[in-house]
Amino acid sequence: MMTATPFKTVCVIDDDKIYIYGLKKLITIKELSPNLMEFYNGKEAIDFLINPENQNQLPDIIFLDINMPVMDGWGFMESFVKIKPQLSKKITIYMVSSSINQDDINRAKGISDVTDYVIKPISQDTLVELFNVAA
Repeated sequence: MMTATPFKTVCVIDDDKIYIYGLKKLITIKELSPNLMEFYNGKEAIDFLINPENQNQLPDIIFLDINMPVMDGWGFMESFVKIKPQLSKKITIYMVSSSINQDDINRAKGISDVTDYVIKPISQDTLVELFNVAA
């Protein structure tokens, strides 16, 4: 079985604490990343990303939920596009949602900074594949 290249930091932006727990557990079991960070809405994540003190801790990959309070995934992406030039590294972003609505899928795939749209729950094989694509 092919294993993924470990990332320095993985970021999960999702308001579902049970989903975050499960995804972090899966990432740990599969030894995909030693460093995991979590945010419960897009605003918390944007605030972290734009803080100059955090430039050495930026994530390599983000798993971004669509439906969240305060700032949803769409709002996060609008803000991310604006701050991206200030960031010190390229970040791979996967929009993750339980929505199978074709409008959501097409909207996500229409955003150039979104690498892919992934439907929840993410299987172990899909997770490893996403890490390999982002490597």
